[in-house]
Amino acid sequence: MSHFIQLHLLTSYPPSNLNRDDLGRPKTAFMGGARRLRVSSQSLKRNWRTSDLFEAAVDGHKGTRTKRLGGEVYKRMTNSGANEKVASGSAEKIAGVFGKLRKVDKGEKHEYEIEQLVHVGPEEIAALEELADVLGAENREPTDDELKGLLARRPTAVDVALFGRMLAAAPSYNVEAACQVAHAITVHAAEVEDDYFTAVDDLNTGDDDRGAAHIGEAGFAAGLFYLYLCIDRDLLVENLQGNTELADRAIDALVESAVKISPKGKQNSYGSRAQASYVLAEKGDQQPRSLAASFLQPVNGEAQAVSAIDKLERQAQAFDDAYGAGADRRFILSATPDYDTPFLQGDIQRGNLQALLAFLKSDN
Repeated sequence: MSHFIQLHLLTSYPPSNLNRDDLGRPKTAFMGGARRLRVSSQSLKRNWRTSDLFEAAVDGHKGTRTKRLGGEVYKRMTNSGANEKVASGSAEKIAGVFGKLRKVDKGEKHEYEIEQLVHVGPEEIAALEELADVLGAENREPTDDELKGLLARRPTAVDVALFGRMLAAAPSYNVEAACQVAHAITVHAAEVEDDYFTAVDDLNTGDDDRGAAHIGEAGFAAGLFYLYLCIDRDLLVENLQGNTELADRAIDALVESAVKISPKGKQNSYGSRAQASYVLAEKGDQQPRSLAASFLQPVNGEAQAVSAIDKLERQAQAFDDAYGAGADRRFILSATPDYDTPFLQGDIQRGNLQALLAFLKSDN
């Protein structure tokens, strides 16, 4: 089985605001002498892992990212009969296993929040709830051994295995990410435009009510995005305690989400849902590399979809010619009608999404 799986996606989005910066405008990056639109890897991963598609595919093997573990313990213990003092002390100790608690200002209600989000698996949530129920029923705080036992079960959450986690309070329980996701960038130069809009009050009834009830501006832009993902399959299997069947399901869920799931930013305003128009998948033990260099010179002209595919495949072939084959086997999925013959040489299969997923599982 190949060590690395690399995916190169091209996805076209109409006018939209997929991923906003601190001013509420689409995120950008400067590359190859031109301003590009950008969607952060954090945004992409968040939308993939919380999608119905991903959750259905992994069937319960999904983690939870939260600061609120302590608060959940407190509520569960008080509901089980513990007094507030015992529940409060227990919540602080249990939350402290996963991270440093946020300081509470004078007069502020104590929520037992951890300072940073922590990604925990269903086994860890179950162990925490079980302990909280026992402590609540016995009206006592946890022992040191009970606290250590909260992290004794390694998570089998596929999103933890794919994207990793860091527990500052317990670094030995960190999980190294088996999947690396680049920021998506447009293959061409792009400008953020301003949408001037007004809203009218429905109860306006006469001449005295003429005019807008609200006036505003919103940034938007459109573009063809390149996205790169790399999956270390060996590390993914290791993170899932050797469960190769679950690792395959994790890869299926990730790939299908990546090609079908759009960021949710301003979707109600722009309806900018899209699916990948081109996917190049690569398998092998070779050192992974992005093909972002394909677009250092921005794609220009009207036939951007085909031109972008051509530039990407030519760059991959140039790397092959310079350094040797970048993959043992490749698979191309294309939903671009004008695309015909691959420029790439070697073992290349073509087909639909189901064939792609089968290709990623097989040794052929």
